[in-house]
Amino acid sequence: MLRTKGFTLIELMMVVAIVAILAALAYPSYTAYIARSNRAAAESFLLEVSNRQQRYLLDARSYAADLATLQMSPPAEVGRNYTITTAPKAGTTPPGFTATATPIGQQITSDSGCGTLTIDEAGTKTATGTKGVAGCW
Repeated sequence: MLRTKGFTLIELMMVVAIVAILAALAYPSYTAYIARSNRAAAESFLLEVSNRQQRYLLDARSYAADLATLQMSPPAEVGRNYTITTAPKAGTTPPGFTATATPIGQQITSDSGCGTLTIDEAGTKTATGTKGVAGCW
């Protein structure tokens, strides 16, 4: 009987099928992890904006109208996935502000359960998605 060395086509196809199944299971988990990581970076930046707004209030007796006034710009990992804005609340006494992270691009669909994240001068956090504040912040 003649012995050949190597793998048969059926053995190779079984390995390819197993790898494909494992990849199909791992990919959604990976994309969810990336979305959570992007959201955590945006949350961290919003907290930094809130802290900077509080310091600005001590110096200027009002909140800054935008990030440029605070001498801030979002880091690259945040700017690729979120639009960050901050604005004072009009006509409120005492003065207030709202900092907002609005998802853009792939982050809209990959993290639809959280949506737009906001924080205000009192530290009140909100999320527009179905997961709510507890699931997003």
